[in-house]
Amino acid sequence: MPPLPRAFYRGKRILVTGGTGSIGSEIVRQLLSCNPKVVRILSRDDTKQAELQDRLGRGARIRYFIGDVRDRYRIQRAMEGVDLVFHAAAMKHVPACEYNPFEAVQTNVIGTQNVIQAALDAGVKRLVVISTDKAVNPVNTMGISKLMAERLAVTVDAWANAKTKFCAVRFGNVLGSRGSLVPLLLGQIRKGGPVTVTDPAMTRFMMGIPDAVGLVLQAGARTQGGEVFILKMPSVRIGDFVEALMRSEGKRVRVKRIGLRLGEKMHEELLTEEEIPRTRDLGPMFAVLPPHRATTMKTRIRPAQIRSDKAPLLKGPALVRLIARATP
Repeated sequence: MPPLPRAFYRGKRILVTGGTGSIGSEIVRQLLSCNPKVVRILSRDDTKQAELQDRLGRGARIRYFIGDVRDRYRIQRAMEGVDLVFHAAAMKHVPACEYNPFEAVQTNVIGTQNVIQAALDAGVKRLVVISTDKAVNPVNTMGISKLMAERLAVTVDAWANAKTKFCAVRFGNVLGSRGSLVPLLLGQIRKGGPVTVTDPAMTRFMMGIPDAVGLVLQAGARTQGGEVFILKMPSVRIGDFVEALMRSEGKRVRVKRIGLRLGEKMHEELLTEEEIPRTRDLGPMFAVLPPHRATTMKTRIRPAQIRSDKAPLLKGPALVRLIARATP
């Protein structure tokens, strides 16, 4: 990733929704190193806020707000006088969204709409919506709801006032985040197994939390409005991932194959066929231009760059190093 754009965030007033989550709290931590005027953290969980206060402390540059993105009026109050918003609040787990689709819509779709409307009303300069590769050709509720969140941001940029620029970022699987593969599988290995695996042949794009947040902060600084930014990520075969985790722990335990869960794909994609002609290659990342700003481009994007089953697979020492950076 390019260097952190510290100068861009210096002196800014910033709101991070979902600011106590794995991604949100790292956004806050990295932003504080940029000397902003203030970072406001909005989240529902007072316990997580207390834990974050223990890590980051209090002071003039950091404020903690209890609130829910489903509550538009609370969002409006939290956003008063803000320059930039990073919208990280979401339901992120596929099984939870499949079993609770009404709730997924309330948080991921209506919640995002509330944040966007509040940003327009407050005259916020930039808003970054955090999405997922599961929004590409989605087959589950979480992916569909995050696709809607993306579309809200991209579409509103086409007609919104020129004061506010909207964009989105797409993540792969974020190693080390709450509920991700690393803490789940490590817990099973340390208990002596079995390790539950959906399918060893399944592939996923993987990224660490610092890389994910680096993408978010680059997007906030670089957006011209309406883009979807996607970091170029390595791919991992789940069977190889489990083997590397066991090697890192110095344990061998039984692996139990449980099959695909409802709403899961065998492989993931970073772009749709429709998006490729309006995608720019920015080196470490792609930027999908919105239809209202896209021009004809001779984009040469290979399947190995955007399909997890076609991409070069991380193995051996490279995979062990990736896991080590995310292992608690």
